[in-house]
Amino acid sequence: MNISEAKKRIEELKKELEYHNWLYYVKDTSKISDVEYDKLLKELITLEDKFPQSKSLDSPTQRVGAPPLEKFKTIPHVKPMLSLDGTTEEEEVKNFDRRVRDGLNNEMVSYVAEPKFDGLSIELIYENGILTRGATRGDGVNGEDVTLNVKTIRTIPLRLIGNNVPTQVAIRGEAMMTLKAFQELNKRLTERDEQIFANPRNAAAGSIRQLDSNITAERHLTFFAYELMEIEAKKLTTHREEVELLNEWGFKIDPHLKYCKNIQEAIQFHHQIEKEREELSFETDGIVIKVDNLQAHEKLGTRTRSPRWAIAYKFEPRKEITEVQDIVVQVGRTGKLTPVALLKPVDVSGVTVSRATLHNEGEVKRKDIRVGDKVRIERAGDVIPAVVERIPEEGKNRNQPFSMPEKCPVCNSTVFQEGAYHFCSGGIYCPTQLKRAVQHFGSKGAFDIDGLGEKIVDNLVEKGMIKDLSDVFRLKKEDFLKLERFADKSAQNMVDALNKARDVTLQRFIYALGISNVGEHLALVLANRFKKLENLMIADIETLQSIFEIGPEVSKSIVVFFGNENNRKVISKMIDLGVNIKPLEEFKEKDLPLERKTIVFTGELENFTRDKAKKLVEELGARITSSVSSNTDYVVVGSNPGSKFDDAKKLGIKILDEENFKKLVGG
Repeated sequence: MNISEAKKRIEELKKELEYHNWLYYVKDTSKISDVEYDKLLKELITLEDKFPQSKSLDSPTQRVGAPPLEKFKTIPHVKPMLSLDGTTEEEEVKNFDRRVRDGLNNEMVSYVAEPKFDGLSIELIYENGILTRGATRGDGVNGEDVTLNVKTIRTIPLRLIGNNVPTQVAIRGEAMMTLKAFQELNKRLTERDEQIFANPRNAAAGSIRQLDSNITAERHLTFFAYELMEIEAKKLTTHREEVELLNEWGFKIDPHLKYCKNIQEAIQFHHQIEKEREELSFETDGIVIKVDNLQAHEKLGTRTRSPRWAIAYKFEPRKEITEVQDIVVQVGRTGKLTPVALLKPVDVSGVTVSRATLHNEGEVKRKDIRVGDKVRIERAGDVIPAVVERIPEEGKNRNQPFSMPEKCPVCNSTVFQEGAYHFCSGGIYCPTQLKRAVQHFGSKGAFDIDGLGEKIVDNLVEKGMIKDLSDVFRLKKEDFLKLERFADKSAQNMVDALNKARDVTLQRFIYALGISNVGEHLALVLANRFKKLENLMIADIETLQSIFEIGPEVSKSIVVFFGNENNRKVISKMIDLGVNIKPLEEFKEKDLPLERKTIVFTGELENFTRDKAKKLVEELGARITSSVSSNTDYVVVGSNPGSKFDDAKKLGIKILDEENFKKLVGG
């Protein structure tokens, strides 16, 4: 095939692929199978590789992502991108209508109303029908250049369809994530024990602002066009004509858009959409009401930040009761599997909640929670969202009961049950467990490796640079230089931090290993008792249980951990790589004046942070608990104490204010 024949075939393939893209992503239909589509795309990729001079900006091959950027450029908008005034009050909407009619000399005013998309505003620039630029709203005057990212969104045409295409045009719309795509993304993140997005808007914004467009391509964003900023196009008279033209050019437009003869019809539309809100495929927090006549837009004008011809009529936020859209299993650092309910986002005490823990399989069965159920949510202790109960719905066909998987959703290892909980048997060979284990390993109470945060750890594990904990100390400067946002100085800083961390106390080393049920305090207790790591590694259950605070469950965890050959090999490799475990200094009896004492803190101390106060008494031999009982020796009370103060008075426990606490710990 010569260059002329290749160009002709490439153009045919581009048009055919974009036509099928438009059918599938905009019109929700298809004429060919995925296999046939992939065959056409592969042919195009092959031809463009063979004849690179024929590759163009409007090629479907441009949608797959590009090498990461170092940062986004700032670019100016054609016209300022304004915000909308908003209200939840019907009377305010009627006042808006009065102001509009006053500004138009009491003419009859018709409106266009549509659901208010909960996504990220985007401006697209087309030149000769080809997409050349995409920008976020930014400060309204200038936005970030996200062209590579918007090209990955299948509902944005790379070339405008039809004959009525202007030389240059700016189009505005909303990049967003459907509820289905949002739940699929959060499901993947939850299974890997990674931070999820609170709502689809945050997910869309986080996806469109990725420096790596390959990540954006994986997030399955969609785009609804809603405004035409004409530069060189035919004159239009109404907003409805704008939307029809955008549809002709190949954009996805909202099928719910409604023409309203007056403001009362727009208000009725608001009530209708609020009733249908739970059935929509995307998240919306209200409707947008716009004056239909475009000349009226010019006459009414704008304020500093918002147009006078439009208003957002918002819904009341959802309260506490919502729907379980999926139940997924999260794998934690210790391998514990926790069922998590993915929810339709709901407002709970002013916080948007999109997932809630279900604790364990027994809890799910006891409350009989299934996918599709209506449930009541509360923030336990005002922090962790939890499902309180199912709200029965008479006559509703329910889904199948939930059961824990037999295989780990991350690494496919066998799942085993221990008491009320299920665990992945993969250990640190399970990527999620390894990521969280490495993160814990480098944390402040452990090796305290400055800069070894969650994102860097995830990157190192995913790229195969860390396969077990000892690999942390194999990392070299060139390894960090392969990661995003690492330059020569920052890579050297990481290497310096690793070298500094090689000297570690026995207490920190024990805690860093991530032994189940062994926190910082018990690590100190074990270090005080055994003095050397070798002594701890050969300790049996009876020896361990003879130590104050070490019970059967902790003893078993320690013996099982050090009895694992892989764990012993990893420790040996660390020592070979220069990790120097320093024994604790010998403690004399008088150095542990609070040995075997149990202390509870409540309220805020003036001269101590809670962590500092706890650490201080633990180093003096005391044990910290979170609740008051007859076994409690002291309750330390600061300002604004909670119910623990009352419990201590009832039980006759010795109560210390801050001054007496200082005396207890020797000033």
